[in-house]
Amino acid sequence: KERGWHEGWDPDRQSWIVDEDKLLDAIQDDLKEGGYIIDWHACDLFPKNYIDLVIVLRAEPSTLYDRLKERNYPEPKLQENLDAEIMQVLLAEAQEAYDNEIVVELHSNDSEDVKSNIARIQNWLKDWKQDNAPGNDQLPKQ
Repeated sequence: KERGWHEGWDPDRQSWIVDEDKLLDAIQDDLKEGGYIIDWHACDLFPKNYIDLVIVLRAEPSTLYDRLKERNYPEPKLQENLDAEIMQVLLAEAQEAYDNEIVVELHSNDSEDVKSNIARIQNWLKDWKQDNAPGNDQLPKQ
């Protein structure tokens, strides 16, 4: 929002509406270099050739409800998130937008799940950096 990559405020969801074209234009060069973690809630925005791994975090609906309620999500936004989780919308979108071998589903229901997920992501990032280090014989992904 500070950089103006939005189209305005959605009062029902109480959130900014992202201007996807402005966002992509601003980060496109960095994404081409790789090595970034993108925290996003949809899959159809980022070009396939910029993405090496897609992690879909999942939570039991009751756990998700409690988290969102604690964050004071407005009812329409809370219900939209719950519906998407129950219907596995983000997982299905990820599997449709990217090759299945790079889509990973991780559960995030409690603190142990979160700790495990952080460790896995840190390891994946470390491995990616090693595999993509300057001088590595492996060809970059196209």
